[in-house]
Amino acid sequence: MKWKYIIRKAQPEDARGIHEVVLAAFEEFRDFYSPKGFADTVMSENVALERLKDMNLFVAVIQNNKIIGTVGWKRISEKEGHIRGMAVHPKFQGKNSPAADLLNEVENDALSQGCTYLTLDTTEILKRAQHFYKKHGFKETGKTGDFFGSTMYEFRKEFSRG
Repeated sequence: MKWKYIIRKAQPEDARGIHEVVLAAFEEFRDFYSPKGFADTVMSENVALERLKDMNLFVAVIQNNKIIGTVGWKRISEKEGHIRGMAVHPKFQGKNSPAADLLNEVENDALSQGCTYLTLDTTEILKRAQHFYKKHGFKETGKTGDFFGSTMYEFRKEFSRG
């Protein structure tokens, strides 16, 4: 089924919907995260509101303004933008998912603000996400970190010149 959705900048009134879509997207992975790691991943409404102040957040919405996907990014240096909190509700994942359009929106926004590359971090258990990012031009950098007891892997995408 082809979903009709739009991608737009998130607003404060979207905080609950952002929390709900991230919770739904990550629920199947709950047992692979520590309680603190899961809580950070699914961000509360209050954390979503804080991120709106500090990051560029986008949402994919269907009729009645129902949020079915989200992603955020922020500039962390002159050239680097960092993606955080990408999620699509499980019911809307797959072939006609808004994930690629959300990612494209971030890339266009980052480019318009002078970034030359994007980074993101993902945990080992999120194999589908890793495949998705690789399919869209991200490469593993080899950098790892600790995310509340889980190994986190960094991915990077350079924007082509021209």
